[in-house]
Amino acid sequence: MARADRSGRRLVTALRASSAGVPALPLVPAVARWPRAAVLSLLGAVAVGLALVETAWPAAAAHTAPAVLSAASLAIGVLVVRHAMRLDRESAAPWRAFAVLAGLLTLGEAIAAVRGVGVNAVTAGPQDVPLVAAVPFALLGCARLIRSATTGIGARVALDAAVALVALSALAEMVIGAALNRTADSVDDLMARGYPAAGVVLCTVGLVTFAGVGQARRAAAGWLVACFASVAVVTVSGAIAVVRPSIVADVVSGTAWLAMLGFGTLAIAADPGRSTDPDEPPEVPLLGVVVSYCAAFGVVLVLLVGRIGGRSILPVEAGAAAVLLLLTFARTLVWAADGARLTRQVLRTEAYFRTLVHSAADVTIVLDHRGRITWDSTAGQHPHGWSARDLEGRQLVEFVHGEDRAELAAVLTTGADPGQGRGRVLRLRGKDGSWRSYETVRVLASGDLQRPDATAPELGSGLVVYLRNVDERRHSELELERMAYTDYLTGLPNRARLMAALAGARSRAAEGEASCLLLLDLDGFKAVNDIAGHEAGDLLLTEVADRLRASVRDRDLVGRLGGDEFAVVVRADLDEATALGERIIAELAGVHRSVPTPGADPDLVFDVSCSIGVTELAPADEVPATIRHADLALRAAKAAGKGRVRRHGETADSATVRRTRLARDLPDALSRGQLRLVYQPVVGVAERRVLGVEALVRWDHPALGEVSPEEFVPLAEDDGLIVPLQRWVLDQATAKLAGLVRAGRDLRLGVNISVRHLQSGSLVPDVAAALARAGLPPQRLMLEVTESLFIGQPDRADGDLQTLHDMGCVISLDDFGRGYSTFAYLARLPVDVLKMDREFLAGIAEDARSAALVHSVIELGQRLSIDVVAEGVETPEQLAALRDLGCRYLQGFLLGRPTAPAELPAVIDAFDPRSLDVVAGQAAVTVSGTA
Repeated sequence: MARADRSGRRLVTALRASSAGVPALPLVPAVARWPRAAVLSLLGAVAVGLALVETAWPAAAAHTAPAVLSAASLAIGVLVVRHAMRLDRESAAPWRAFAVLAGLLTLGEAIAAVRGVGVNAVTAGPQDVPLVAAVPFALLGCARLIRSATTGIGARVALDAAVALVALSALAEMVIGAALNRTADSVDDLMARGYPAAGVVLCTVGLVTFAGVGQARRAAAGWLVACFASVAVVTVSGAIAVVRPSIVADVVSGTAWLAMLGFGTLAIAADPGRSTDPDEPPEVPLLGVVVSYCAAFGVVLVLLVGRIGGRSILPVEAGAAAVLLLLTFARTLVWAADGARLTRQVLRTEAYFRTLVHSAADVTIVLDHRGRITWDSTAGQHPHGWSARDLEGRQLVEFVHGEDRAELAAVLTTGADPGQGRGRVLRLRGKDGSWRSYETVRVLASGDLQRPDATAPELGSGLVVYLRNVDERRHSELELERMAYTDYLTGLPNRARLMAALAGARSRAAEGEASCLLLLDLDGFKAVNDIAGHEAGDLLLTEVADRLRASVRDRDLVGRLGGDEFAVVVRADLDEATALGERIIAELAGVHRSVPTPGADPDLVFDVSCSIGVTELAPADEVPATIRHADLALRAAKAAGKGRVRRHGETADSATVRRTRLARDLPDALSRGQLRLVYQPVVGVAERRVLGVEALVRWDHPALGEVSPEEFVPLAEDDGLIVPLQRWVLDQATAKLAGLVRAGRDLRLGVNISVRHLQSGSLVPDVAAALARAGLPPQRLMLEVTESLFIGQPDRADGDLQTLHDMGCVISLDDFGRGYSTFAYLARLPVDVLKMDREFLAGIAEDARSAALVHSVIELGQRLSIDVVAEGVETPEQLAALRDLGCRYLQGFLLGRPTAPAELPAVIDAFDPRSLDVVAGQAAVTVSGTA
């Protein structure tokens, strides 16, 4: 099944490329690399150095060059011996013969070095004896290499070898004859012709060896052919040097000799030993046919070209050409007989095969290496209605349902375990457009039908997929699964399904596939149930579920844990999962859901966002531990201000501990006297005095110190404590202002009002009660609300806010410019004051566009008879710019910081009107000191 695994991976790659519109390319399996770079690099360096010596110092090269070649041959011989020692006796037999050959080559070059005859000796001598003796050992090594194979040499290989031998001999004769330009009348001439003949014989034997060895040793035999080709180059250049000695011939011979040794090392590296598979199939020697035909017609073509050029054809050359034509004719007849025999065998096998598969209950689909259907056993006979012409040549993925293509990819990469791909269900499209479910029974590489135990698939082999129609059974199973693993309200997977998905993701993580868990909790959902009712909460949960489905990817699983908690199992790494969490927050941020609940306000709107905790699934962690990690990250996200994504371990545990401590201690903060009010002055530019103060609440925690409102007010809103907290603020602030008014100070009081307080329906009586207890006229109280209150519900002013406005209270739109800009509603809403946010004023002194925006707001207020207050004035430049733009009311640290109640009268009385006359560029410390 390893064969099916590798074939399946090639098919998955091809299917993905085809589905993306890119033509798939055949994949080449990786080959283990042998550490031979050092040897080849050293031989290359020696070749360069030897060429330089032979070119620059020819006299010295007569001794040096043969010595270098002798040493290199000895080193390669040692490598051959070491390789033979690692093999069994039968596999090592060829290499022992080649080791003797390397020793004879070493001896021959050593004698040449001692005699000083150089690489190419012009006369015969003792150095030729070992070289001639090496030829039989080369033949012996090739013979033993062939004998180690299971196929051996047949008549076809012999014919190919005869063609190659005659062709190469004819070519060598023409080249050497032209070089010598005389008949062989001496021993030197005989050696000049004999060495190329030996090279021709070795090349022919190499080709025969390549065709005769088994698949395991085919690569090693190929490098041996290259090695013998280098020997032929050495012998031909040496033969030419006998008649025409030259430095070029010496350089060519030395380089070819070292190339011969290099190819020998590659042959050693590629040899795994003889094949031990008794069922290794025979292979058709296509390379031998190609080489024999090319060699035969190449010789004839050379002779014809020479004849056209005026060269006469010698009788021996004509005889060689005739022999080549006869051998080629015989080879053609043998090839035709083989083709006819193979055709009959294929047709007979195909008939047996069709009879077998057509009678089977399972569906058999044969795919090529690109994932295209080449055959379907049910074509034209199955209810799916497709004919063979409709199916053949088309991608299987075209017929698979889009949601099941991940299952198809898993089927095509089943690996060595036969059960891994079994039982997977795919939906296939019929010709009428219907979908039917099929279960995979077995997946094999197409080459494994005859060799089920094969472990080395051929390049380009496809797959055979066996399927079984389980449409009715699958329908029942899916219905039961849906009932057991689906949340009844949202239709999402429930907790049980999520636990199973986490267990599966943990198993995949152990195999190297990254997976993460996203834990989501809605911010502000409690108010929906408390104010609008549980039916409205259910509608909101349904919409959130729909948005989550649209945000996640097909391969991710989103489910509901319960209440307003959701989870997403993401098949990706931590960075990609975090990016997905950011997208989900952006999708859910500011969801304004109108809840058409019977008996509820039709204009009621809630702002819903979410916080997300992310953790990566570790194989060592159990599923409950993973959920705890995600929950800790979720708490850290809420502690950071909600609407956040936090990873497990990314934030310190102290943030979560701090938030937990504040939430626990907040209910008792009022009774223990830990809350206090401070007051910040609001100055009138025209009046040149303090016109009012804004009440700001602070929490002095006994252990954590001063806690800002931005941190504890959201906790109070979530825990239902905001109404009693604001009642206390109204009582304290109105009582303080009443004392200041009785002391003769003309002031107004600003108090921030929470949207939750307004939605509770108790704001009007709470304000009236506080004013009555303090004896303060309603005109002295300014209620500050944020502009997000009016989004989607402009008619809210007809309710509580309109009532408060009719009582005489001043309604202020706080933080104007930070979020939504409700210009269209200002004309008909009960708004008396606009407070521009500090971020809206940040660049007013430097940026002309910011100044223009502020000026437009001021003019808008003047046209609508709405006072405009600029809060956050902190620099003299801002003060000067606002004064020049006509802003009448200012608030900020530059004019007065939040002050304790006991110090407030002195701060108001000590205000210096000259602080409003500061010019841009004046030191801020001067103004602050004056204030």
